[in-house]
Amino acid sequence: MAPPIQVVIDCADPASLSSFWAEALHYILQPPPDGYDSWQAALTDWNVPASEWNRASAIVDPDGVGPRVYFQRVPEPKESKNRLHLDIGASGGPSVPIEERKVQVDAEVDRLIELGARRLNSAEELGGYHVVMQDPESNEFCVH
Repeated sequence: MAPPIQVVIDCADPASLSSFWAEALHYILQPPPDGYDSWQAALTDWNVPASEWNRASAIVDPDGVGPRVYFQRVPEPKESKNRLHLDIGASGGPSVPIEERKVQVDAEVDRLIELGARRLNSAEELGGYHVVMQDPESNEFCVH
């Protein structure tokens, strides 16, 4: 049996970036631990200083299928292209005609732009279509 994994993203503002990605991926912010009605209540109970409350955040797939995505605050800014990026599948797959796939991808791109993403470029190659984007902290990702 394969071990569970999580994707970890270094960032400047975990709360903000996790909120963006929760919406982008149709995930939810990870609920607080049992016995707490909010993360603020848990962190207060654990004596975590308020200045550290935005040190990390996580999102989870509400259906329990996809990996947990963990956002951790780091002091240094992003300086170059990601070595790893997320792909969002919005096209319906290769069985869908390319023109319909392009419409579906472009609709998802428009939704993500409304959430704070930026469109960088698009390409149609090898029978597929994808758009390269950046999240609010300039991390690249693709919509295909």
